[in-house]
Amino acid sequence: MHPSEKFLQKFRKKQSGTQYRTLLQILHLDLFLLISLFILIVFGFFILYSASNQQFSMVAQEVIHIGLATLLMLFLAQLPPYVYERWTPWLYSITTVLLVAVLIIGRIDKGAQRWLNLGLFRFQPSEIMKLALPMMLAWYFAQRDLPPKFKDLGIAALIILIPALLTLKEPDLGTAIILLTGGACILLFAGISFRFLASLFLFMIATVPFLWHFMHDYQKERILTFMNPERDPLGAGYHIIQSKIAIGSGGFFGKGWLQGTQSHLHFLPEHATDFIFAVLGEEFGLFGSLILIIIYLIIIARCFYIANQAQDTYTRLLAASITLVFFLSVFVNIGMVCGLLPVVGLPLPLISYGGSSMLTAMAGFGLLMSIHGHKKLLS
Repeated sequence: MHPSEKFLQKFRKKQSGTQYRTLLQILHLDLFLLISLFILIVFGFFILYSASNQQFSMVAQEVIHIGLATLLMLFLAQLPPYVYERWTPWLYSITTVLLVAVLIIGRIDKGAQRWLNLGLFRFQPSEIMKLALPMMLAWYFAQRDLPPKFKDLGIAALIILIPALLTLKEPDLGTAIILLTGGACILLFAGISFRFLASLFLFMIATVPFLWHFMHDYQKERILTFMNPERDPLGAGYHIIQSKIAIGSGGFFGKGWLQGTQSHLHFLPEHATDFIFAVLGEEFGLFGSLILIIIYLIIIARCFYIANQAQDTYTRLLAASITLVFFLSVFVNIGMVCGLLPVVGLPLPLISYGGSSMLTAMAGFGLLMSIHGHKKLLS
């Protein structure tokens, strides 16, 4: 080949690569995070198809959820972070009002009053609060000097406790735990002293008898069953016993895709939602479970990288808190299904069937891409 032709070929490749990178910058998308999410969602479709007993209607509905969630993520990625900072107090206030509305006119399903029915669809305001609360705390601390003073911590505690208690009243213990734990960790990110954190931890231990008094009977049963599942094997302990049987029977490589018995024979309850990780463990074994966990860890590591590269207090706290809420949701669900934590009814992010949780998770990634994409544009 003539040297001039080689030069032209290299120049064209360089130009195409530059155009590709420019397109990602224009859309404010993080390629690494986007590919990781795509791999996780595709993996989740295989699991959901088996967990739903090969119901095309459920899988098709989930495709719609994924499509809408992806569009929402792409839309949010286009807006600069200062837009979110401006609208954060309104989003938090409206979501809090919606949580109150749930307790008054919310739809009751399976003993819990968590959904608002709008005719064409229903949704859980508590899922929106998983984003609204971190945004509100990031907005609040961005207006003040860090590390926060005692007065600021008191107001931040109210910002956390109001939605957490409203969510607990629904009752939705899993989401309430995520809000409380995530909020406490955001305080740590804001520069709270370890001495104050230790005092807060001791205070939480001291309030355990008080919280126990206000818990529902089924929530108390879940905690007691967590300590000893065999105390009620056909009642409160049934879920976790069947879940551990499914995971244990999978061995290292599993029984094979669509070959699980615990879910297909309906021994495993909620096998397409809260306990879908048990379906994965039975059919893909320890090997498949580790692959899923590694994908999650890659996504979480990338999100923390975006948080570390953020340019101001608001975006840094927001990115770190969104990442932490996502991590806690994964950790609590897998720990619950494996019997390491009490059963709290929390979906596995981007894997379990459900529209509200899918939209919330992808919206969070849209915010992260906005923070990262606009940071590079400014630099």
